[in-house]
Amino acid sequence: MQLLRQYVALHPEFYWLPRKFKFGFTGAAVDRAATRTNDVAVHLVRRADGAIGYRFFVGGGLGRLPMLGVEMNPFVPESDLLRYACAILRTFNRFGRRDNIHKARIKIVLREWGPERFRAAIEEEFAKIKASVEGEELLLLPEDIERVRAHFSTPAYRPAAQAGADLEPLAARDARFAAWLKRNVRPHKMPGYRVVFVSLKAPDQVPGDCSAEQFEALADLCDAYSFGELRSTYDQNLVLADVAECDLEPLWRGLESQALATPNIGLVTDIVSCPGLDFCGLANAGSIGVAHDIYRRFDTLDAQYEIGPIRITISGCMNGCGHHSVGHIGILGVDKHGEEWYQVTLGGSPGNDAAIGERIGRALARDEIASGIERLIRAYLELRCDEDETFIECYRRLGMAPFKARLYENEEEAVAA
Repeated sequence: MQLLRQYVALHPEFYWLPRKFKFGFTGAAVDRAATRTNDVAVHLVRRADGAIGYRFFVGGGLGRLPMLGVEMNPFVPESDLLRYACAILRTFNRFGRRDNIHKARIKIVLREWGPERFRAAIEEEFAKIKASVEGEELLLLPEDIERVRAHFSTPAYRPAAQAGADLEPLAARDARFAAWLKRNVRPHKMPGYRVVFVSLKAPDQVPGDCSAEQFEALADLCDAYSFGELRSTYDQNLVLADVAECDLEPLWRGLESQALATPNIGLVTDIVSCPGLDFCGLANAGSIGVAHDIYRRFDTLDAQYEIGPIRITISGCMNGCGHHSVGHIGILGVDKHGEEWYQVTLGGSPGNDAAIGERIGRALARDEIASGIERLIRAYLELRCDEDETFIECYRRLGMAPFKARLYENEEEAVAA
């Protein structure tokens, strides 16, 4: 990623791309960055023979025309990373629409051409680059990789015997700590360490928001317990990536004192929301108030654990900044004659199983939307085959029909009467 940024910075012609252009990267087995919603997605992969390379997807983007990136090349050798990325940029720069600002995206070219024609154009440009003098300059050498890697030093991990701790007795003494440990703490590749998610979804808090005072406290906590590093996540939360197990309890106490230890990562109250009408001049409807209304219907931990993993996302306009198109339950605010209404989509996902959600039916009024979402979730609890089946798994097994019937059941009763 750093090498690509340097390349674009040194080539001014790419400042004149038809419109905005986004790269999404992941080096993990599980895509936690919704990469295929970007114009270009790059997945780091390793073949069976141990060779490292890159899997390229092209043509993603949300907003008014949500699309997922389509695979262009399953394995680009590591040395050709810059060459292939340059071929994509040049293809879009040459053929991207400039006559209509709303169609100046790579996904429009892909939709008009189809994947095969677009792939052929990229491969043709790729071959030209490899045969050129500039292609030699773009060859990614081992020393280039090492130069970038030098900027990312490995933390000074303590031996497992010093960093580890027996967490079961601690969890047994305090149910709140046990709940946080269950939902907000993940395994780490280093023995004796864990990954800690900091929830920015406390009750009555703006989803994803963090005050200056909380940030000051977080700075002290990450200095004390995570080598001074704090990361943001795609889901509007934060991560302390390297926490020793023996430091988990004092870290939890510090987070709890700042209302940053809500044990709801990945649950129904971990709602992703754009600012909506409260803070955004582009919005057609409010988002934050809807998030709060849904939260209050499932605010007990027992209710959240019963529902299990689910992704609810809310956008206040067609720009889709809340990524409603890839939510398991997506909510889109629309304006109807000066009133706030909300369209609902089901079945979206941003990860390895990426999918664009399907619109379920007519929009719901502001005073209907939270009740409607509750009916959908209650329907899932009744329809799932067992407690381990998640919402998205249940939806994909049964399809839209039973959920649509439950969402609009009051209308059907009114018609029958």
